[in-house]
Amino acid sequence: MLRAVLALLSLCLMAPLFAADIETGDPSLDAAFLQIRDRDFGVKQQGVAALAASEHPATTDLLRGLLEGGLRYLKGNKRLVWMQDKGDDIHAVDALTGEDYGKFSKRKFKKLAINNAMRIQIRGLLAELELSDPDPAVRLVAVKNMLDNTDPSHAELFTRLLQTEEDTAVREVMQAAANLARLSDPDPAQRVEAIAVVTGSLEPAVRNVLTRLSTSDPDETVRAAAAQALQDIEGRIALYGYVETLFFGLSLGSVLVLAAIGLAITFGVMGVINMAHGELIMLGAYTTYVLQQAMPDMIGLSIVLAIPAAFLVSGAAGIAIERGVIRFLYGRPLETLLATFGISLILQQLVRSVISPQNVPVSNPDFLSGFWQINSVLSLTYNRLYIFIFCLLVFAGLFFVLKYTRLGLQVRAVSQNRAMARAMGVRTSRVDAMTFGLGSGIAGIAGVALSQLTNVGPNLGQAYIVDSFLVVVFGGVGNLWGTLIGGLGLGIANKLVEPWAGAVLAKILVLVLIILFIQKRPRGLFPQKGRAAEG
Repeated sequence: MLRAVLALLSLCLMAPLFAADIETGDPSLDAAFLQIRDRDFGVKQQGVAALAASEHPATTDLLRGLLEGGLRYLKGNKRLVWMQDKGDDIHAVDALTGEDYGKFSKRKFKKLAINNAMRIQIRGLLAELELSDPDPAVRLVAVKNMLDNTDPSHAELFTRLLQTEEDTAVREVMQAAANLARLSDPDPAQRVEAIAVVTGSLEPAVRNVLTRLSTSDPDETVRAAAAQALQDIEGRIALYGYVETLFFGLSLGSVLVLAAIGLAITFGVMGVINMAHGELIMLGAYTTYVLQQAMPDMIGLSIVLAIPAAFLVSGAAGIAIERGVIRFLYGRPLETLLATFGISLILQQLVRSVISPQNVPVSNPDFLSGFWQINSVLSLTYNRLYIFIFCLLVFAGLFFVLKYTRLGLQVRAVSQNRAMARAMGVRTSRVDAMTFGLGSGIAGIAGVALSQLTNVGPNLGQAYIVDSFLVVVFGGVGNLWGTLIGGLGLGIANKLVEPWAGAVLAKILVLVLIILFIQKRPRGLFPQKGRAAEG
């Protein structure tokens, strides 16, 4: 009996030596991984908790390695390593020092087995460790990761962290997480109180828990409160859906304004039906493409430079068209329409022959990529947001030119009464050329904007010429404010009708409404003033 007791005692004393197994050089980590290697998953979970509490600098990486499976140990020297696949070879890299032990076969690596309960535990521990990270973006991701695995004990953790958290976005999600944790409280009264607090939260995790409580909670009061909270949240989601629709409408409207505002000038001042206006937009888009090809490593700068370049290219083309063709056809609108239609075909074929008959790629710079996430259900894409701002800037610049410059004064005089302006010494032929060039240049700028939203090809302008004329006629020929309001209004109307009518039918319905409107107001929303307009 004494011999058996001594043998058992010696085994107990030598157990750490036999199990010592994983060697890291840090006693606290060695002890934690000794438990993690145990066959009992309850002991393993204790080891994971000990690892998280070790405060070692590599704790976060080691926990993530356990979760993702990249953390192993070598059967030979029991070192804790990362199993890294480097081409045809598998290398063992020390988990703490980064020392490369060389090539090994997969059989030489031993995996640290974990189950689903441990995975949930590790995710929670990782999130808790990242909650103290100095980077607010890391803390925000950590809180969001904990939203799906909250329990009542987390409420106290988040409440404590809220006292020191300064970032607004992190505080908002952290508050939601604290309230979400209280939704799992065993006391029905506490759950009802937590439901009242989270009412209005747009976080998907909150909605998921409320949905579960509204259908399966044993307490009827909790179910009713959760159902009401869900109804309020759905109302807020619908409201933000309308905001998103309005944003898409404004972005579409801004594109229409950019495409039409140059046409409004030429059509309003000279009465020329310019069917080549779409091709002038196309030239602006191709100018952007050519600059990007010339500056492949400076996409952002090429977009900025494309704005004045497109204005000059399309403006010069417009002046050439006016001086070469249109000035001989004033007073004959049908011939002008046919001539500019022919010019549009020539410009399309020229682009096909010189550049390519296929669509060409135009890249978006970094500042136009991505989106602005306002909340979990509403995000605004940067390219459409910037194009809306760009539209307003172009409008403001053109308004300033026409309102406060000598050219603008002459343009307004010619548009109101051409004969009187000529009698007062205004060189109407020069004003016509400059006006056509200005309108064409604005069309080129519109092409730069469109290159960031759609495919750039020879037929780009054809998609916008009809809409441009609609905007000009609807807003009032020659009126800038009418073009702005008309373009934005038509864009919003299209996007409001699209969800239930479809894109094609929505355009048809908007067209019918415009026709009915013009029947009542033939000169548009803001009719042009002057004797010529009245005649």
